[in-house]
Amino acid sequence: MPDNEHGTADYGERFREACGHAKEASSSLRRSIEELIPPGFIEHRRAARREMLLALRSLLDAAIERGDKRTTG
Repeated sequence: MPDNEHGTADYGERFREACGHAKEASSSLRRSIEELIPPGFIEHRRAARREMLLALRSLLDAAIERGDKRTTG
């Protein structure tokens, strides 16, 4: 890394390098964890997350409807 006039490396370049290392570490950690967890768990977790999001959507839709009824009713 080239030094600037103050004798320190360019901050932006160091930041990009650090981000690259963090991204690689994150990917490596994720792969390691995925090797420990059975595939069935991952599938069920995804399905459960989807169901939770659908439930939340339902709750928000009901709240919006109540709000609409108050303003028009």
